[in-house]
Amino acid sequence: MDIKELIPQRDPFLFIDKIASIEESKIIVEKTFDSDLDFFKGHFPENPIVPGVILTEHCFQSGAALVSSKGNSEMKGKLAVVTRIQSAKFKNLVKPGDKITTETKILEMMATTGFFRSVSKNQNGDKVLLLDFACTLVEQK
Repeated sequence: MDIKELIPQRDPFLFIDKIASIEESKIIVEKTFDSDLDFFKGHFPENPIVPGVILTEHCFQSGAALVSSKGNSEMKGKLAVVTRIQSAKFKNLVKPGDKITTETKILEMMATTGFFRSVSKNQNGDKVLLLDFACTLVEQK
């Protein structure tokens, strides 16, 4: 399945390259952070790393894709927006050229709000981010 079928984000703000697998309550996605991405020019020029806000956005997009993949009528015409970040633990740096794989699970759905947990790992299998967050479905304009 193509990520562009599930979420509205597009380059330069689409931070998922591929959906590796998708199930009822879990999605696994991948992203390689190519060295030519603009944010590396300023974060930090002598020692570039992926900003934490970009890593969290990557997880948020995976959660939105998971909710959108359910495809029921409740979701039609709605947009998943982040409404809470419960916990974010940054464990390792992500550098230009690194590929991360993220597993995002729905912990609970309450009406139009989903509670998620993401675990991102680098190509060596080391955890880079542990994140608990919530997304709420809102009407698109």
